[in-house]
Amino acid sequence: MCGLFARRKKQVYQIVCIGDPILREKAVEVKRFNENLHQLLDDMAETLYAADGVGLAAPQVGISKQVVVVDIGDEHGLIELINPKIIASEGVEEDVEGCLSVPGKSGIVKRAKKVTVAAQDRNGKSFTIKGEDLLARAFQHEIDHLKGVLYVDIMEREVEG
Repeated sequence: MCGLFARRKKQVYQIVCIGDPILREKAVEVKRFNENLHQLLDDMAETLYAADGVGLAAPQVGISKQVVVVDIGDEHGLIELINPKIIASEGVEEDVEGCLSVPGKSGIVKRAKKVTVAAQDRNGKSFTIKGEDLLARAFQHEIDHLKGVLYVDIMEREVEG
């Protein structure tokens, strides 16, 4: 998974792996909503699908910006989150998580069962979105990346997988 490169018109970024310092940085807030941001979002989506993931944060492609894409394969489709913040959470559940930046590993992580996220879209318009179960987990996992936190930092234990 680490080291994917472009094969089509849109760019597929190389995914940064654990050990790279950018994964430990706090990502910078996005202030410019322009064509460069749109291209980043498009290329991140392309990278997410090429890597067969469910979520990707900009630091995972070497860009320290508060940008996330998520697609868990449900009716929501691709969700783009700029400057996301969790504003409400409910319940707790334990489940297995992996990460494109930690290839070949997985672990048990406790996360909120439901979350509400406030964010901006690619044009800067504010919105909120609710997620439950896998979508809530994906939101939390990717927003953690923006704070320099990896699931391995908060997992209960590693599992075979």
